[in-house]
Amino acid sequence: MSAAAPPGWPPADEEPYTGPPPTGPYGAPRYVPGALHGMHPAPGPVPWPLGPVPLQPGPHTVPPGAPRTLPPVPAPGVEPWQLAPPDRWPAPGPVHPPPGLRWEPPPGTPPHDEPVEYLQVMRTRDWRWWRPLLGLFLFTVVYLVATVLVFLAGFAVGLFPDPTTIDPTDLTDPGLLLLTNVSLMVAIPCVWLAWAAAHGKAIDWSSSVLARLRWRLLAPYTLMALPTLGLAIAASLGLYVLVEGWEVTGPVPGYGWLLLVVVLTTPLQSAAEEYLFRGYLSQAVAAWVGRPRAGAVVAGVLTAALFSAAHLPPDVWSFLDRFAFGLAASAVVWLTGGLEAAIVLHAVNNVVVFTLAGGLGEGVATDAVPAGTGVVVVLVDLLAMGGYVALVARSRRRLRPELLTAALDLRGPSPRGVPGPPPGIGYGVTRRREAQHGPWGMG
Repeated sequence: MSAAAPPGWPPADEEPYTGPPPTGPYGAPRYVPGALHGMHPAPGPVPWPLGPVPLQPGPHTVPPGAPRTLPPVPAPGVEPWQLAPPDRWPAPGPVHPPPGLRWEPPPGTPPHDEPVEYLQVMRTRDWRWWRPLLGLFLFTVVYLVATVLVFLAGFAVGLFPDPTTIDPTDLTDPGLLLLTNVSLMVAIPCVWLAWAAAHGKAIDWSSSVLARLRWRLLAPYTLMALPTLGLAIAASLGLYVLVEGWEVTGPVPGYGWLLLVVVLTTPLQSAAEEYLFRGYLSQAVAAWVGRPRAGAVVAGVLTAALFSAAHLPPDVWSFLDRFAFGLAASAVVWLTGGLEAAIVLHAVNNVVVFTLAGGLGEGVATDAVPAGTGVVVVLVDLLAMGGYVALVARSRRRLRPELLTAALDLRGPSPRGVPGPPPGIGYGVTRRREAQHGPWGMG
């Protein structure tokens, strides 16, 4: 017989149990002889479906090698490393990586230590002078291959049954205009490839300081371009008809197809030219110059000259007209921090030109300034483009386009020991810029 149980305890087993442990419901504690009714504590942690539950101090067993005390829990606002003794805290100052390694910012970290303008976007932390050259080389090779494939596909599908009858200057032909626009549209993915391969950055850094196209700005800028540039183009074509005696024969054959091609592909063709000239080329030139104002001027003049020359102008007045157009496009890019205003300017110009030229007939040329009217045409275009630039500049306080990129200063303390901006935000530079140029960078 076993000894009597203490007062208030249930009676102990009369005889010790020596058989196999009985089974119980799923999740129930294992049976331990001498622990009937759940009153006697079992050695070890209690099984739990979600893992072992730490028990209060008592006669529990601890697995070999396990800590006998629970780790301290940091209070709110206390970093886990601060729970260690002070002599083991990390030393103040920048933490350097082990030899042979370097820190890599997490994905989504801005690539600039200070906010920069659109034309200085290429000058990132890993800027190297040869990166734009590599990007231009990749662009040229891929674009030439893509253009050849586009024209071969156009001939293969029968777009031009007789290639010998093609007049490359007659862009009122729907098939030729479609083929020309598509061959130019492929420049957009080629520019993106240059950004990704040569710079290792997001492809939309070629669009704006937000690394994306700001769609909200397209409609307001279109309403500014139509009454300025659109009316000027209509006046110029009317001048050609009245002064030069151009013959108005009515809509060209297939005018409905021409309108469809113009509406669906001409805006993308215009955007492609802007991504190349006011985008990648201007950013490369300005990055090489380094200084923002000087880089903007040099990039504007150089890319305007290249843009005009790429259109193969037949006379000096046509060259000057397209050169002025390039300067106006560069001006609105600098004023707005992205390509949206320049794309709208280019698209409205081309859509209006092709629509009116196709409606007036084949006797109206679109590739040259008529002889004897060069000065008048250039002056009219200058007034129209100047009016558009003035409207864009005036609308900045209402539309509030972003002018500076996001930035995160990862350079650490300065050599003189002056601490930089708080880690993770970089507000020091931003506040200084706001004090000089206003909250949106507009002085």
